[in-house]
Amino acid sequence: MEVAANPAAAETLSRELFWLGQVIDNAVQRQFRAPDEPYDLLAPPELESDSSDYADSIRTHGFGAEHRLILILAMAPHLMPHALDPFLARNPNLERCFTMFGGIVSGHGCFRPTHETAAFLLSGGDLHRRLMAGALLAGDGPLVQENFIDLSSEQHPTGFAQPLLINTNRLSLLTRGEKYRPDFRADFPAKRLTTALQWNDLILPRQTLNDVEEILAWIEYGNSILADPGFGRFIRPGFRSLFHGPPGTGKTLTATLLGKVSQLDVYRVDLSMVVSKWIGETEKNLAAVFDQAEGNGWILFFDEADALFGKRTDVSHSNDRYANQEVSYILQRVEDFDGIVILASNLKGNIDDAFARRFQSMIHFPMPGGRERLRLWQNAFSDPDRITPDVDLRALANDYELSGGAIVNILRYAVLAAHRKGTEAVALADIKDGIARELRKDGRIAESD
Repeated sequence: MEVAANPAAAETLSRELFWLGQVIDNAVQRQFRAPDEPYDLLAPPELESDSSDYADSIRTHGFGAEHRLILILAMAPHLMPHALDPFLARNPNLERCFTMFGGIVSGHGCFRPTHETAAFLLSGGDLHRRLMAGALLAGDGPLVQENFIDLSSEQHPTGFAQPLLINTNRLSLLTRGEKYRPDFRADFPAKRLTTALQWNDLILPRQTLNDVEEILAWIEYGNSILADPGFGRFIRPGFRSLFHGPPGTGKTLTATLLGKVSQLDVYRVDLSMVVSKWIGETEKNLAAVFDQAEGNGWILFFDEADALFGKRTDVSHSNDRYANQEVSYILQRVEDFDGIVILASNLKGNIDDAFARRFQSMIHFPMPGGRERLRLWQNAFSDPDRITPDVDLRALANDYELSGGAIVNILRYAVLAAHRKGTEAVALADIKDGIARELRKDGRIAESD
C-alpha cells in the first residue's frame, strides 16, 4: 500500500529503520565471521520523549526490543525495501539464497521477510531464542492479538515459513495517523458506505428501532460482556443480524448509520464479484474481505444476501455439492468473525435455516405506516419555502403507501423537474408525477396511467 508522508512519523521510523539496518548487519556478519560468539540484540532507539503515533503505540502496549524488531521488520518492505537487501546474498556453494535468512524474493527481486527472518535476527542461531521468537509471533501473542501482525491466510505456508505481514490498518495508523480504508477493486469486492444523514433521520417503527438499538448496545458493551468471568465464557464474539423487508424500507441506511454513530467503517460486499461459477473462487473472494475486516472493527453488510446465503440445494450432481460446500464455508467465516455482520434480504424465508439459527437478531423492516410516512415526507421536504402552497404532505402520506426509498426517489424527480422549469419551489404536480413513476415501477398502476 502507498504510505503518505507524515513528518513526525518519518523521523521516528527513520531511527527505527536505521536500528533495523544495524541489527541486520550485526546478525549477518556474525553468521559468516564469528558464529560461535555470543549474540545479543542491539539496543533500540530511545522513545521515552517521542510523541509520534508509533512511539505511543509501543509505550501503550508495553512492547520490548524484540516486539519492536518484529514490527519494524514487517514495516520495512513498505517503508525502506532496500534495508532488507543484505538478505539477498546468495550461497556460492548452492547458488541460492541462504536458508537461515528465510524470506520470499518477489518477481521484482525485492526481499519480503518471513517469520524465519525474524527468528534469525532474534535468535542468532540459538534454539531457545528461536522458540521464544516463535512464541512472540504466535496467534495468542500481543503482536497478533493487538492486530499489529497478520497471520497469513490458508493459502500460505505455516510456521516460520509464513510471510511476516504488517496489518494494513496498523501500518496506516502508524505512518499516516489515519485508518486504512481500501478502495473497491477486483481482489477486494467491497465498498465503504457513507451518508450525510444523521441518526435522527432514521424513521422506523418503534419495535424495529428497538431491535436496531440492540446492535448499538453490543458495539458499546460487547467487549465488557465478553471479558465478564461470569457471562463472557458462554458468549461468542461478534454479532450477526438479518435485516429483512421490502426494498426501500431503510435496511442499507440503517447499517450505514450504525457505523456512523459508532464510528465504525461499514463495507457493503458486492455479491456479483464474490460469487463465482469457478470452484473455490467464491471462498477466495470472500476470504479477501473477511481477512481485511477482522480486527479492524468493520461492519460487514451483505445486501440482497439471498445470492450468497440462500437455501442449500439437494445434491443431485457435483455442482450442487460444491455449491453447498461454499455455503458451509461462508457460514463458518460469518460465525468466526468477531465484528458485526449484517445480512439484508427482501424475504426472510429465502435465507438458509443454518444461517438463521446463528443470527443474534432478525429485524423486520416493514413498509412504513401512515405516521412514519408523514415523517418521511416532512424530512424530505423540510423547507416550507421550497414547496408550493398546494402541497399537503399529510394528504400525500395518507393517500400513498410508499417506502422511504421511494419518497427519496420522488424528491429527486420533483426537485429536478423544478430546476428544469427555472424555479426552486417544488410543485404538487411534479410530486404526483414522481409518485406515479414509483407506482409504475412497482406495477401498482399501468404504464399508460
